[in-house]
Amino acid sequence: MANIHYFTLTIAILALASSLAYASDPSPLQDFCVALNDSKAAVFVNGKFCKNPKLATADDFFFSGLRNAGNTSNPVGSAVTQANVAQIPGLNTLGISLVRIDYAPNGLNPPHTHPRATEALIVLEGTLYVGFVTSNPENRLFTKVLNKGDVFVFPEGLIHFQFNVGKTNAVAIAALSSQNPGVITIAKAVFGSNPPISPDVLTKAFQVDKKVIDYLQQQLWWDNN
Repeated sequence: MANIHYFTLTIAILALASSLAYASDPSPLQDFCVALNDSKAAVFVNGKFCKNPKLATADDFFFSGLRNAGNTSNPVGSAVTQANVAQIPGLNTLGISLVRIDYAPNGLNPPHTHPRATEALIVLEGTLYVGFVTSNPENRLFTKVLNKGDVFVFPEGLIHFQFNVGKTNAVAIAALSSQNPGVITIAKAVFGSNPPISPDVLTKAFQVDKKVIDYLQQQLWWDNN
């Protein structure tokens, strides 16, 4: 009887492990899979259209855009230059991407989330006040002032921000654990959605006068990406 119970338990564990394995993205089965939009010029590997590896070139893995400073002459005083699979086709299936963030003095990368990635940020120049907020119900705020060479990690999906508290321009580079991490800027998503969220919903949610919501929905919410 004990052997039967042991056998049944083993089968159950194997079944659970198998279901969890199939619930995640498959690992790459080749060295790389350069993303391609034209299916006629591609091979189908791991569920994606990929350039024939024999036709791949060094340019598929190259991007020079991060050498250039972003234009921070905007309402939030910051600019994000992305280097994800849209800019570097060779990142496809590799699970990583980069961004460069430029900040004017008092420039802000507004509270936002990356729904598909953890972010590790390193300051190249300047001084940044950074932080993230944990999920409900605690909503705990973690903050730090970073100087040149300092690193800070923002866990996947959590609201986070960076603010230039120095008197000079600041620059940071961030690595994200997805080829396409996505970004949701909180204020823009809530008050600048298309079509707009019902003012009745936002008035109830924020517990403010409807005139406040009307004012916020009339603002131009800047996208610094």
